[in-house]
Amino acid sequence: MKKRIGSYPRVRVEGGGRSVVSQAGGVLLVETARKTGLDQALSVALAPWRKPRAVHDPGKVLLDVALAVALGGDCLADVGVLRAEPAVFGPVASDPTVSRLLDTLAAAGTKALTAIRTARSEVRNRVWRLAKQVAPDASGQVIVDIDGVLVLAHSDKQDAAATWKKSYGHHPLMAFVDHGPPGFGEPVAGLLRPGNAGSNTAADHIEAPQLALAQLPKSYRRGRQTLIRTDSGGGTHEFVAWLAQRGRWLSYSVGMTITDATHTAVLAAPASAWTPAVEPDGEVRDGAWVGEIGGDCLKGWPQGMRLIVRKERPHPGAQLRLTDADGLRLTCFATNTADAPIAELELRHRQRARAEDRIRAARATGLTNLPLHDAAQNRIWLEIVQLALELLAWLPMLALTGTARRWEPRRLRLRLFSAAAQLITTSRRRYLRLARHWPWTEVITAAFKRLDALPNPD
Repeated sequence: MKKRIGSYPRVRVEGGGRSVVSQAGGVLLVETARKTGLDQALSVALAPWRKPRAVHDPGKVLLDVALAVALGGDCLADVGVLRAEPAVFGPVASDPTVSRLLDTLAAAGTKALTAIRTARSEVRNRVWRLAKQVAPDASGQVIVDIDGVLVLAHSDKQDAAATWKKSYGHHPLMAFVDHGPPGFGEPVAGLLRPGNAGSNTAADHIEAPQLALAQLPKSYRRGRQTLIRTDSGGGTHEFVAWLAQRGRWLSYSVGMTITDATHTAVLAAPASAWTPAVEPDGEVRDGAWVGEIGGDCLKGWPQGMRLIVRKERPHPGAQLRLTDADGLRLTCFATNTADAPIAELELRHRQRARAEDRIRAARATGLTNLPLHDAAQNRIWLEIVQLALELLAWLPMLALTGTARRWEPRRLRLRLFSAAAQLITTSRRRYLRLARHWPWTEVITAAFKRLDALPNPD
């Protein structure tokens, strides 16, 4: 007989338990919404759509859906997770009520979208004041990354179309505030587009930063306090010209396509024109150089634009492209920043790759699929996704410390929100008693204390 090892304990399962709360860690999201004033702001913003005898506040209904998405839901019916725990989430509307509200807001079109976005902007202003120096980066500049994301559709939905990757679905354009390595990113714009929307559509790239700038506090809309950063999808004459017209109060860092003129200029540049690229820790990158080129490459582009090229040895086995030169891979970007070394500017632009992390988090927070049929409905859903992502960003900003501050949504759900607790009522007060053996109980309780210490909204 061989001894069995690694087996799981055998337990019996039955119903009938009392005073047990699942998803108890979600109380952190509820408290974040309350302390930031998001619940009040949405209630006021959506007041025009509340019927005289309505039991449920439209702002609370919309926030409940956002909370469900933040907890991992991906459709309207997942609000039932909140409905099952009224002790934590309060009264939650029925599925038909939620569906009717979404249809009503979708029918209102731009008016409803503007109301929701205005509420988000007001709350963001308060959150950044509470977080003090957390929102902008160390240089006092806010960086807004703009990038597209493909959302697949498995049924025939309005505006779903074949995408440039030969898939089928939608191609939203998103904008995120980059808080750098110490923090997460906040969504500040979401533009729903058909699946066949081009990556270089200038009109969409202009609308996205307009929506993003409207979300920022006024102090970051002047004096070049905001940097717009995109990949080569934004490298069009129309978009760069639009950015340049606002050059006195807006900085940009836009990826550009390697052209024949760029290729010729790189080959003609002397060795003295190149400087070693640097890494985030300040170390010199071996086998990579950056340099600034001009001449014919800048013809037709706005005055004051700088074109910076990076050349590097490709990884072993990498296939070179026709635009590469002398066996070195070339990439370039344009910027109007004039008071920094080009190696620092190139590093700043390369850190745009963090936008991919924000998109991954968005996919895990309701953007894997657009669950509704009409485009107007899915525009409201996109706002709900952004509300959920904002809660998941504001919670670490205001209440988490150390490595927990960098946890992405999946890890927050697994370690914090999924914790169960016992509901205790004593002296007319209710307490959630978390399991002592849960490894992250201290993280949850400490975060709740920090949120509780914050001043209540006016």
